[in-house]
This record gives sequence, structure tokens and C-alpha cells, in this order.
Amino acid sequence: MIKAFVAENDRLRAVDGFAANQERVVWADLFSPTKEEETAVAEWIGVTIPSLEAMEEIEISSRLYTENGAYIMTATLPAHADGDRPKMSPVTFVLAGTRLATVRYHEPRAFQTFPLRAEKADTGCSNGETVLIGLLEAIVDRLADVLERASGEVVTISHDIFHPSEKKASKRDRDFQLVLRRIGRKEDLVSKIQDSLLTLQRLSGFLANATIQHKISKDLRSRIKTLSRDILSLSDHASFQTQKINFLLDATLGMINIEQNAIIKIVSVAAVVFLPPTLVASVYGMNFALMPELQWFFGYPFALMMMVISAVLPFWFFRRKGWL
Repeated sequence: MIKAFVAENDRLRAVDGFAANQERVVWADLFSPTKEEETAVAEWIGVTIPSLEAMEEIEISSRLYTENGAYIMTATLPAHADGDRPKMSPVTFVLAGTRLATVRYHEPRAFQTFPLRAEKADTGCSNGETVLIGLLEAIVDRLADVLERASGEVVTISHDIFHPSEKKASKRDRDFQLVLRRIGRKEDLVSKIQDSLLTLQRLSGFLANATIQHKISKDLRSRIKTLSRDILSLSDHASFQTQKINFLLDATLGMINIEQNAIIKIVSVAAVVFLPPTLVASVYGMNFALMPELQWFFGYPFALMMMVISAVLPFWFFRRKGWL
């Protein structure tokens, strides 16, 4: 599918029929294109449209290059990032003079929100260059929103770890298992955002060098520099979140070990407390003929008292030492 946009009074307007409006189109957005659509846009922009296999190459030379004076740039962007399992897929931006073509096979949020905003407000979209920069700014804003949401959820996880609401150890153990899953999902989300920011950082550097050669206006060069700084700051923030997530993972495992050690300590203390009464009962359970206490009137109460005292004394000693 081809979504075509023309520039009118520094705003974008979607038009039907790419072939009929080729001369006025400044941005052609290809979504899961067919071979015929790729060929039509390639003839319009003057360069070959890369295939999905070529877009998925990890070499920088395959993602950032020039061809016939056009700049072909590929970045990995998330879609459906409102949850913890975003779909990651490459998106290619082809800038040839005043024309822009984008190739994608999924639906990043910025490709929905930016055209609507550029149609309603004066965003300075007069040609392919300004559309590209505005689109990249919308993408970075979207990644910032995703990171901000993830940061808030990480704070919530931290509170659940260090301030558990459950008092019973068994329920806390189940909660910690759920926390581990939440931490794993947040780590996966943040790592994917980091990968996306890395590709955007390379793209912005390549675009900055291209603008120097292309001699675009100072305003656009300033916006690209600002975009690069925003991407760098988001990368630093994502790195900080990764470190915090790793800390929370270690803290959760530590809390689980503390809970397990507490249970083992209780079992060990119970075994020690009941060991002396068991010894007393074992002594008086022997079947020897000559045992003076067997004929003693107070023998049975005396044995019970000895068992109670031998259980209370270790318990009192452990409490005095602070082991319980």
C-alpha cells in the first residue's frame, strides 16, 4: 500500500492515487508494498527500494548509504509498544532531493500520529527534508513516552520488592515470582528500545553529515543536532534503566534467599528446641529393669517437667541472643 502526501502551506495532506499526483507528492509511505508499488516509487524517487531482507541486514554499510545522490537510511523501530512485547522491525527512509520515501512492514505509532498532526498544524513540512526531520522527531518523542512509562513501572516494581504488602512468607514467595516475570518483561522492553535508539543514533549522525554536503538551511541543521542530542540523552536514560532493572533483579533474588534462609532457620531452631525433650523421653523410654523413677510416685510428672524445661531453656536462650 502507498500512502501519498503533498505539501500545502507547510502542512501535509494525504492524496488518493499516487500515480496521478507524482509531481506534487513529497512523501510516499510504503506499507508492506507489492513489487509493482516498489517499482512505481523507485521510478518516482530515482533509486531502488530495498527489500525486507536488505533492510534486516545488520551491517552499517547495508543500512546507511548513498545511491545516485539519494540517502538511504534504515532504523529499527518498535510497534505496539504500549505493552511489554513490542514488535521490532526495520524502517527505511529514502531521501532524494525534495522527495521522501519510507518503507515499512509494521505500524509504529509515529507513522499514524505525525501525518495527522502535520495536517492540522503548521509543522513546516514543505518538502521531503522537513518531512523526514519532523517524522524522526515524532519517532523520538514516541520512544521517550515508552521509556517514561517503563520507568514508572520500574519504580512500582521497586516499591513491591522493598515494601511488600503480604505478611505471610508463602504469599511473599508467590509475589516475588511474579516480580521476577515483571522484571524480565521490563528488561526485554528497555533492551529493545535501546537497540532502536542505537540505530537512530547512527542514522542521525549519517543524516547530519549528509546535510553538510547537501547544504540545507541552518534551521534544519539545528533541528538535526537537537534530534541527535535527544537520542543520546534517551540512550543514557535507557542505560540507567537497564542498570536499575539489573539491580532490582539482584535485589529480588536476594530477598528470595533471605526468605528461604528464614524458613530454614526456623526449622533448624525448632529441631534444636525439641531435641532435649526428645532426649529425656528417650532416656525414660528405655526398658531396663532397674530404673529408680519407674516406682517413684512423682516419676511421670518429673519426666514431663524435665521435657518442658529442656525445651523452654533453648528457646529462651535463642530469643536472648536475638536469633529468633
